[in-house]
Amino acid sequence: MSIERNWAGNLEYRAAEVSHPESVDELRALIAAGGPVRILGTRHCFNDIADTAGALIALDRMPAIYEVSAARDSVRVSGGLRYGDIASRLEDEGLALANLASLPHISVAGAVATGTHGSGDGIGALSSAVRGLSILTASGEIRTLARGDEGFDGAVVSLGALGAVLEVTLDVEPTYQIAQHVFEHPSWEAILADLTAVTGAGTSVSIFSMWQRTDVADQIWIKQRVSVTRADARAQQSRRDDLAARLGAAPADGKRHPILGVDPEACTEQGGVAGPWFQRLPHFKLEFTPSAGEELQSEYLVPRADAVAAIEAVRSLADRIAPLLLVNEIRTVRADDLWLSSSYGTDAVGLHFTWKPDEAAVRELLPVLEAALPASARPHWGKVFTLDGTEVRSRYPRWDDFAALAASFDPERRFVNEYLERLGL
Repeated sequence: MSIERNWAGNLEYRAAEVSHPESVDELRALIAAGGPVRILGTRHCFNDIADTAGALIALDRMPAIYEVSAARDSVRVSGGLRYGDIASRLEDEGLALANLASLPHISVAGAVATGTHGSGDGIGALSSAVRGLSILTASGEIRTLARGDEGFDGAVVSLGALGAVLEVTLDVEPTYQIAQHVFEHPSWEAILADLTAVTGAGTSVSIFSMWQRTDVADQIWIKQRVSVTRADARAQQSRRDDLAARLGAAPADGKRHPILGVDPEACTEQGGVAGPWFQRLPHFKLEFTPSAGEELQSEYLVPRADAVAAIEAVRSLADRIAPLLLVNEIRTVRADDLWLSSSYGTDAVGLHFTWKPDEAAVRELLPVLEAALPASARPHWGKVFTLDGTEVRSRYPRWDDFAALAASFDPERRFVNEYLERLGL
């Protein structure tokens, strides 16, 4: 049996080995050999979404594709490349992505397929930037879909059920700079009294709490696009200062890590020092191990209308959550039309939990947390959750359409694993 594990180390893959093809022909041959198959990304999933006892295939050694369109409004990349691999190349050409996740270490195809996101009231999940996909199916056919094509909205957040994503075409825009500001000990009552003002205070906003206190959160990180005019910059500063005053929050007197007491060296620069988008939008630098390393993660996204109720539910369980928690992050995602996106049809607020690596205890707590959250809460596909498949499916209006799309791509169910079967695919 394989002794290879996921990034967090909480899951041992069941496949006898992980194959690393170096060409499309090699990949096609591995798939053609028969039996179950799954595609493995950068392993930053905390459940068995990528697991199989059959052929487990990583695309990290496939030829690197990077091609900016003639119009300079998109880039075509290999699915196995990491966001951190393409960000600096885009910057060198004066281009940028609209958003990045908190970690630049994740693969493009894997992040897109699981609905992974960054933060920002006006910014969609990473999958919303996709304008084209090239997928190698179990039959050996390469199928290409572009935004607007029939089935495209179902094929982007695919859970790996359609085939191996060879290439992804992403929207790009002119480069920009971001400055990151950190404030400490904002009042929860003041946050919840006007959550929209808080999450709208910057391009990307994160609220962090270890829930050791229920009167104040630990930190708010505000990532703001740098204005080109001094007047706009002064106005942005004034709005931040006013918000901090209303929340009773103080500017951090130095660099901070989301987890209190952890050395912030691995974190991107703060203190309002402007820098390129790809060096500020993530919380962590590419050259460091992100977050805590050994950890578990869960996340639930709720419609903005249910956000205050969801946060209050978490606060009511603080005494049970805090002993298992490293940090809870709250952030926002713009609505999109992708069938299995957690922000499908609604602006969403995500409640992300980074847990201590005690899976048994976390799994014992999660049903209590899930029952307390609004019934609209959608779990992140790549993280630990305990909601049953029937309940999860009910929260996605286009699930049946997705199931039909998956069957058309993979009629023999070669890419279906136990995770997908639990969901009812």
